Amino acid sequence: MKKILFFSLLLTGSFTAQSQERPYYWQQHVDYKMDVTMNAKNYNYQGTQELVYTNNSPDTLKKVFYHLYPNAFQPGSEMDLRLQNIKDPDGRMVKTFKTADKTVKESRIKTLKPDEIGFLKITNFMQDGSVAQTKTVGTVLEVTLAHPLLPKQKTTFTLNFDGQVPVQIRRSGRNNSEGIELSMTQWYPKLAEYDFEGWHADPYIGREFHGVWGNFDVKITLDKAFTIGGSGYLQNKNEIGHGYEDKGTIVKMDKKAKTLTWHFIAPNVHDFAWAADKNYVHDTAQVPNGATLHFFYKNDPKIMENWKKMEPKAVELMEFYNQIVGKYPYEQYSVIQGGDGGMEYAMCTLIVGSGSFEGLVGVTAHEMGHSWFQHVLATNESKHSWMDEGFTTFIEDLGVDKVLNKKSDNPFKDSYKGYINMANSGKEQPQGTHADRYDENRLYSISSYSKGSVFLSQLGYLIGYDKLMETLKRYYSEFKFTHPTPNDFKRVAEKVSGAELDWYLMDWTETTNTIDYGIKEVKENEGKTTIALERIGRMPMPQEVYVKYKDGSEESFYIPLRMMNFVKENPFPQLHRTVLGDWFWGNPNYEFTINRPKSDIEVIVLDPTEMTADVKRENNIIKL
Repeated sequence: MKKILFFSLLLTGSFTAQSQERPYYWQQHVDYKMDVTMNAKNYNYQGTQELVYTNNSPDTLKKVFYHLYPNAFQPGSEMDLRLQNIKDPDGRMVKTFKTADKTVKESRIKTLKPDEIGFLKITNFMQDGSVAQTKTVGTVLEVTLAHPLLPKQKTTFTLNFDGQVPVQIRRSGRNNSEGIELSMTQWYPKLAEYDFEGWHADPYIGREFHGVWGNFDVKITLDKAFTIGGSGYLQNKNEIGHGYEDKGTIVKMDKKAKTLTWHFIAPNVHDFAWAADKNYVHDTAQVPNGATLHFFYKNDPKIMENWKKMEPKAVELMEFYNQIVGKYPYEQYSVIQGGDGGMEYAMCTLIVGSGSFEGLVGVTAHEMGHSWFQHVLATNESKHSWMDEGFTTFIEDLGVDKVLNKKSDNPFKDSYKGYINMANSGKEQPQGTHADRYDENRLYSISSYSKGSVFLSQLGYLIGYDKLMETLKRYYSEFKFTHPTPNDFKRVAEKVSGAELDWYLMDWTETTNTIDYGIKEVKENEGKTTIALERIGRMPMPQEVYVKYKDGSEESFYIPLRMMNFVKENPFPQLHRTVLGDWFWGNPNYEFTINRPKSDIEVIVLDPTEMTADVKRENNIIKL
């Protein structure tokens, strides 16, 4: 216990440092104590919750809001209706069957029976011992406080909750497609975030989450045949056993007891998740000078070989992320078979267990990456999903390339391809679109994952990849354990590089402006060659031009962007580079001259590394 408390103090100290560096920043704080009992026969659970809420805002609060996520898994819910009306519903959430004339996709939520739905019912809500009025609307609980909560003050909320675990449809649920009995994610009454923008009490339609930083003290009572993995540090491992006990220590388990109570503490997190199954294998691996990794997966010969092979790769991945972003700040991380694909949670992830070895490494790489970009750098992923999904995809691609020894020329190639296809489809929506309000699931995914990743790799093109990686480290150092915004990241990149980048953040994330430059003409005059370029798309971008001559010699030309006020260092020092005059956005045309005749030139290539997301590359090359 002393070790955990000391570690919690270390984390609190980290947050204090952030506050001192951002004098106008504030964030709310919660301390949860929950005691829950699960009936594994009917999948109903009952619990109590005590929550100490610290109002660090300058505002007096008269209401608070809670998320009741399990309520989404009921016929007629907003999630159900969205599923019935979106053009491309998530395949995991629908039943597909054929009629005489067409293929029909039917919502799985729509047909849930009363004993299959999810629910979370709140009773006996009290504020500091006084009754507070509550109203449930779908997946949101609105609470009118018994007395206003003043700035810089604390209050204690207590409540009882009754829940039912739904048949597994999306992320949370029971008896998933691989037979995991309990995937307990977004399972408890969760206080909504209140920040400088106000309340973020979004209904649960199937997308992303946002939570309040705090400490969790959770006790889970369950049939003793189950093994649990999840967030936090297990406090009573020598009573629980199940592979957790210290070697050489006698387990104190009561052999006659039908249930066990698992006690976890998770310090300085903004969520708490767990999963349980009677047939889990539990392995551990140690990251050098870092966390202990835990692995929970079915005792199934069909998957065990891949999981065993994946475990050392997970160690390598965490070492790599520690190196390129910053050290993972907790002492444990769990990779757990469960859920319906892959989803990140505090100090753990739930992933599917089957599939290829490379696929297992890939999903682990992505979800583990979220430990940095979401569970330490806790952006509002409903509003800025590209920041956590895109940044995670970026380090995932680097990590998989490294641990699987792929040595790709461009690890981000698929992200560029996905984004460019979307941009040329005419369906793209701005990245600033709320995660719930994309016209299609596909557009959300490409915008968040692919375009979000390209935001970083293309920033590397703009300021240099050494400056990009320095930016990631400084961003992590300055904003960990807070809720950073897009502007926070942009300002770090500006401070690291010296470049002006407001134009980049705005055009890339707030508009659907595209990058399209081309070689317009190549002409000769008096033994010299003039190359005419044109900007066709709306989005500006500095340009690199590569020229190869017929005698085998090569050189490059760099055209700075005026509004960027920056000249990038030569990314290829072995290649002679000429820095030309800057190109301002108001003029769509640009010309420069080479002191050699046209007949000497073999090929001219605009954007030779293909690290700008030019949406029409066919006009980027001329062979002479």
